[in-house]
Amino acid sequence: MREGFGEENRERPGAPARRSARAVLAAVAETYTELPWPEQEDGEPDDGPLGWRGYGAARRSAAERTGESESVVCAVADIGGVPVVALCFEFGFLGGSIGRRTGDLIEAAHRHARAVRLPVVTFVATGGSRMQEGLLALSQLQRVARQSALTRAAGLPQLAVLRDPTTGGGWATLGAGADMVVALPGAQVAFAGSRVRPSDADPAAYTAEAQFAAGHVDAVVPARELPAALALRLRLLTSPRATAPVPPPDALGTTDLPRTGWDAVTRARAPGRPRADAYLDAYFTVRAEISGDRCGGRDPGMSCGFGLHDGHTVAFAAQRGTATRPAGYRTAARLIRLADRLGFPVLTLVDTPGAANDAEAERAGAGAAIADLFAAVASARVPLTTLVIGEGGSGGALALAAPGNTWATPDSYFSVIAPELAAAILKRPPSAARATADELGVRPQDLVDLGVLRGVVAARGRGPAPEG
Repeated sequence: MREGFGEENRERPGAPARRSARAVLAAVAETYTELPWPEQEDGEPDDGPLGWRGYGAARRSAAERTGESESVVCAVADIGGVPVVALCFEFGFLGGSIGRRTGDLIEAAHRHARAVRLPVVTFVATGGSRMQEGLLALSQLQRVARQSALTRAAGLPQLAVLRDPTTGGGWATLGAGADMVVALPGAQVAFAGSRVRPSDADPAAYTAEAQFAAGHVDAVVPARELPAALALRLRLLTSPRATAPVPPPDALGTTDLPRTGWDAVTRARAPGRPRADAYLDAYFTVRAEISGDRCGGRDPGMSCGFGLHDGHTVAFAAQRGTATRPAGYRTAARLIRLADRLGFPVLTLVDTPGAANDAEAERAGAGAAIADLFAAVASARVPLTTLVIGEGGSGGALALAAPGNTWATPDSYFSVIAPELAAAILKRPPSAARATADELGVRPQDLVDLGVLRGVVAARGRGPAPEG
């Protein structure tokens, strides 16, 4: 049934094409079957609950033009071999606006998803709540939010695809409230619609790309790539769950243990040492990332998402060797809580000199973000596994570590503080950093002896070292 998304949106050059709901479903789904309409109460006036003059005629005209009876089409669809409940907005029906009847349909679709245990995928294209129904229309957002919350509590994943436009309550509930959010390039994505923004507002701030940069969207995906992108994410979020902790990755770098503490530090800081991307590529056959903390920030130094390992989905949060920023910690906490709710084990990779300590990091809530990650790790019901693959700098590294199930590679170190900083605090000269590293006991084998680490992993084929 797949078809293309069509030509560019002529109303706003550069924006994605505004396709009908059924054209969108046909483009991404192998097959789909529309869900039956819920029963409707009798007695509503033709012009709606407010008696808005011409409202009935406008609805009839919209139905004739689009072939739909409301602004959303709800169906059971097959996307990449995964059955889902799909909610697809019809922008041609009164701008995809949300009214009471729209709320009926969305509620019925979520109820069906929970009854048959299917994920929910929402293709959003809406200008917001329907003015002709007044506050009754606006109150549908509470109803929609409750249904989404119930589906979330049932442990079912929710994905959102942001089309053009995604504004108002549709963005603030079904869009931004989804577990994973992808957007079409150039789509308007904002709470404020184009006609209610300040006259001097920068249009670029109200786009999918801007929302991605601010940490509110996980990926911006071209229309031609959308079917594959959705299929991958749905495959990952519906694959079998492992109930035991996953094994740590094999070591990819140096295999012999460091002789001194300073040797461990210099190895971990070596530019050519394998980094998180290499470990993730070796561990997972496929993976998809989430991006951003949903609070206005992204940290390229923290990679989070889901991947397939030995046929099972594993969530991952990996530091990439830079000082971790507050947005990175919040994104990792978001990932761990999502994995916990969906029942997936978690792998974390530690590699940071420490938490970012500049003024901007403090203003962004470094302490609160680290505390939130500690809490997410401590309260997780799913098993966590950690591998230290490089620098393990202080609490900024420990926040991502699994208590009782943390391993290390031979070219890593873990320390209460960097040796140079420890020497400075102790009022020692910079030249004392080497000796201080030995005193701190930062080598992987030292930490195994202390009982802080479970073991040191070996290269592929040799397996983890025995527990220390």
